[in-house]
Amino acid sequence: MKLQQLRYIWEISRNELNVSATADSLYTSQPGISKQVRLLESELGIPVFARNGKHLTEITDAGKEIIAIAGEILGKVQDIKHIAQEHKDN
Repeated sequence: MKLQQLRYIWEISRNELNVSATADSLYTSQPGISKQVRLLESELGIPVFARNGKHLTEITDAGKEIIAIAGEILGKVQDIKHIAQEHKDN
């Protein structure tokens, strides 16, 4: 599990499950995001998103819990960056 994968699922959930819009907002490629989401789901052994073909249709119940925790983790990462910046400025 990588921070980048958590960022991707978090951002997908914020972009109404639109992977292309997520890719645009993160300045990366849609296939790259899709691949990382599939790798994360494979590692976890459960789907984070329900699909209809290639399209994400909804967040699974487990996915909702995972995404909520991912948001907390990403928030903590920001806290760490802020602390580091404060100490750089001293």
